[in-house]
Amino acid sequence: MYVKKIIFLLCCLVFTCCAGSGEENVELQESSDKIILEGEIAGYCELFSLPLMDYSKESDVIRKNENLAGILQRRGVDFQRVFLLTEKARGVFDLRKLKAGNPYRLLYAPGVSQPAYMIYEENFRTHICFSLTDSLWVTRAEIPLEIEDKFVDITISTSLWQDLEDAGYNPLVANGLSEVFAWTVDFFGLQKGDTFRASYQAYMLEGKEVEVGSILAASFIRSGRIQMAFRFIQDSLPGYWDQDGVNLQRAFLKAPLKYSRVSSGFSYSRRHPVTRTLRPHTGIDYAAAVGTPVVSIGEGTVIERNYTRGGGNTVKIRHNSVYTTAYLHLSRFARGLVVGKRVAQGEVIGSVGSTGVSTGPHLDFRVWRNGKPINPLTMESPPADPIHKSDMENFLVHIAPYSRRLEPDFYKKVALQIIGFTGIRFN
Repeated sequence: MYVKKIIFLLCCLVFTCCAGSGEENVELQESSDKIILEGEIAGYCELFSLPLMDYSKESDVIRKNENLAGILQRRGVDFQRVFLLTEKARGVFDLRKLKAGNPYRLLYAPGVSQPAYMIYEENFRTHICFSLTDSLWVTRAEIPLEIEDKFVDITISTSLWQDLEDAGYNPLVANGLSEVFAWTVDFFGLQKGDTFRASYQAYMLEGKEVEVGSILAASFIRSGRIQMAFRFIQDSLPGYWDQDGVNLQRAFLKAPLKYSRVSSGFSYSRRHPVTRTLRPHTGIDYAAAVGTPVVSIGEGTVIERNYTRGGGNTVKIRHNSVYTTAYLHLSRFARGLVVGKRVAQGEVIGSVGSTGVSTGPHLDFRVWRNGKPINPLTMESPPADPIHKSDMENFLVHIAPYSRRLEPDFYKKVALQIIGFTGIRFN
């Protein structure tokens, strides 16, 4: 009897011990498999689907004249492995484009002296991962950006770019505004007191604005007069229209280049700076540095590309049955520019120079309407297609929340509403 009881107790003890031992092993196994990574390494593992390990990291930058082989061989990776990796890189990343100063990281698996992965930062967003494990591969990935709507309100005191920067805004917004209002605002003639307001898409990376996206709505205000612009998609293409549905994109740009000043105006009786004789100058001279890109102010066909004794290197473009433009004294023509080529609005056709009869680098720009020369600074350009009648209702609904904020008296109206709501009164 006692023997049976002792045997029963021993069996129970053994079973209990075995069960307890097995449960502890499971918990230990789960604990050892559950690796929690944070920070930069966790980001790389997620971006490139790397195995989760407790990597150690080494950070460095590309040195002048340094290449991938030198970087890896210095860390103990044999040449054969590096050669195979360069083969894997074909079509993914041109190794000749490793840029001095750009950072890279090396990830080391626990207890291993050679790197498992090298991650090269091509730019703030695009990274290239080189796998040095048994499975050699090279891949490119972009860090996903968040989109945030932002608003700027800036009054010109020095320049649009500088004023945006001084106010803490992203100065690259100036580029977007110049494109939106390219046909209606002379950005070389901005005056102190002019105001821009704009809603735009900002691309954010880790809470920092890294790219400026589309301008969603904007206004330009001068002396109480306002020009509005709203981004809207019509016929599957985005464009900009004012509050009445008039297209802001005109047939022509305001100017064919970025210039420092107008050095000579349109005249039928100008004393030529070289010959000193009185003769018509039916164009505008824009003073600009040699090499400044010159663009076509509108879509058209090249009808002349030659050298003339007076105008030097000259390009002439027919835009339609009414308008023709010419660009004189170019230092060179754009590559591939030939008579008969169709050029787009804003396409570079040459560079500023001083060829022909000229006292210095400048662009002589001329416009003809129905064969008659006209002053480029005063010509009125016809608008592109307006909002279709079938789209007008949707357009008005779309712009409503933006238009209220773009009005010159928006903040005054908001303040008055607040004052009225709180009962505050001023004497």
